[in-house]
Amino acid sequence: MKYVLLVVGLIFLVKGADLFVTGASSVARRFHIPSLVIGLTIVAFGTSAPEVAVSVTSALNGQSDITMGNIIGSNMFNLLVVVGMAAWILPFKVKETIIAKEFPFMLLSCISVLILAFDLLLGNGTVNVINRTDGLVLLMLFAIFLYYLLSVALKAQKENQAEEVMISIGLTKSIVYLVVGIVAIVLGGNLAVDAATEIALAWGMSETMVGLTIIAAGTSLPELMTSVVAARKGESDIALGNVIGSNIFNVFFIMGISAVITPVSVSAAVAFDAVLLTVITLIAFIFALTDRKFSKGEGIVLFLLYVAYMIFVIWRN
Repeated sequence: MKYVLLVVGLIFLVKGADLFVTGASSVARRFHIPSLVIGLTIVAFGTSAPEVAVSVTSALNGQSDITMGNIIGSNMFNLLVVVGMAAWILPFKVKETIIAKEFPFMLLSCISVLILAFDLLLGNGTVNVINRTDGLVLLMLFAIFLYYLLSVALKAQKENQAEEVMISIGLTKSIVYLVVGIVAIVLGGNLAVDAATEIALAWGMSETMVGLTIIAAGTSLPELMTSVVAARKGESDIALGNVIGSNIFNVFFIMGISAVITPVSVSAAVAFDAVLLTVITLIAFIFALTDRKFSKGEGIVLFLLYVAYMIFVIWRN
């Protein structure tokens, strides 16, 4: 039965991602909103639903390591596996606006974590913790990010209002696709993660190992399927916007709201992973700068970096 549920979960993920991307791109065209903005908002926030559930629940239960580990682990997976596999399958171009604005914003989210979490190093306390004030700072940065996206969307609407656009499906159908798609993605992700966890435990893997591998990667399955499907459909703005938007959302909103609920302590291992995430984000930024695209070779390198990271995590634990 576990294997059947795993297959059903994967089918839900694939079909849900297909419907979700179709609905999102249709809404973008109808309202003259850039696909990138749709990718950074509706798609990114929607596919981050599993991270919200896991991190907020962990914060309520006082499980700081799970809260931080899920956010940093998911962001690492998004950059290395989601972008890596999307580029590996079909290399895609990176727009100047992403390089000039969205990527630096994602870097800012990484640096914000380092500044707020490294209390011992900066002499701000006796333990490394992201407290409620830090959480409010992160939420304020998230509000600034949303304001920026809103201004971009409104500007694009004004500039493109007179243009005729080809819309393949109606508004109602687009919204149905969006809702059904995200429900299928979240449901499929939950089924796949639960089934894979049971199978892994049955094979003798420890719960710690399952948490560090299957759960961390599992909550990012929606981003993976959505970005891969978007890349294959030629919607590279949605594919990359999904990853950047999800990573920013994970740090500014999920980490922010989790810290406001209860202060989140930062262990030495998690602090090291936060530094590593910043380095990985810089590497991805450099790849985007070269020829303004992610090539097949760069996609393979990113994916292999994740394999190396997983080996390190297994060795460390």
